[in-house]
Amino acid sequence: MRARHHLLALGLLALLSGCAGLISHESLQGTGDPARWKTHKQQTTRLDGWQISGKVGIRAPKDSGSGTLFWLQRQDYYDIRLSGPLGRGAARLTGHAGAVTLEVANQGRYQATSPEDLLKEQLGWKLPVSHLVWWIRGLPAPDSKSQLTLDSASRLSRLEQDDWQVEYLSYVEQNGYWLPERMKLHGRDLDVTLVIKDWQPRQLGL
Repeated sequence: MRARHHLLALGLLALLSGCAGLISHESLQGTGDPARWKTHKQQTTRLDGWQISGKVGIRAPKDSGSGTLFWLQRQDYYDIRLSGPLGRGAARLTGHAGAVTLEVANQGRYQATSPEDLLKEQLGWKLPVSHLVWWIRGLPAPDSKSQLTLDSASRLSRLEQDDWQVEYLSYVEQNGYWLPERMKLHGRDLDVTLVIKDWQPRQLGL
């Protein structure tokens, strides 16, 4: 009986998520309309390719600084480049699920199975890159619990997930998508500010 109730609950959550294949772990609050959020989420989830350029600020216990950001995403492949932050020079993170490479100027080339492991080992940053693929679009990552606060336009103004808080300060409309323009991420030992100067969204999959 307990197993049956569990399956029924999962089925209801999947229905409420409004996104096939994703089970919702969302807790909603704020001034926005849940139905409008559902529509926005469905549209933005289909966005699986983009090119971003902007600025990034990092504040960690032993380091702080700012630099430029370039992010190319093509479905599950990503190419993220940081130039200048923390006086470390350029860093480039490329890969897909299970195979990731980090190149740091004047230091070397490193490989691992996850981007989180590479950044923690080589740069000392505990940054949830796998979640960032969702957060950068103004969406919660689908595989863990999240608490969402919607603004008056029914988009995210605040997200709490896996011991991180993400503040969405402004959005920009590009090619029919409303996407984050300014956002702040607060973790236990790391704060990140992102200012996106240019969004080029693409829908690659069918």
